[in-house]
Amino acid sequence: MGNILFVLGLALIIGLPKTVLFFTRRPKLKGTAAFTGGVVLILLRWPLIGFLVELYGIFILFGDFFATMGSFAANIPVIGPYLQKALNRASQASGGRRNAELPV
Repeated sequence: MGNILFVLGLALIIGLPKTVLFFTRRPKLKGTAAFTGGVVLILLRWPLIGFLVELYGIFILFGDFFATMGSFAANIPVIGPYLQKALNRASQASGGRRNAELPV
């Protein structure tokens, strides 16, 4: 249920045409398929495998956004520098493309 609400919330925030465009871009099709497949697996009562497939899809879809999150997280007191390092590593592991195809 939360996954469907996540997609609906994204559509409300950036608009339906941009949401459809974001999920149907050629480089994002693998992530979209994984995310949708994970939701289907969860609905078919395979929650652990569905969650892992869905998590993979989210990393493919929103991996470019980790660098932006890292720069925001750097301003959090005490844990900010550690979060920034972890998110920067995750961003570099996903190809190192900094905000290449953000939906907005």
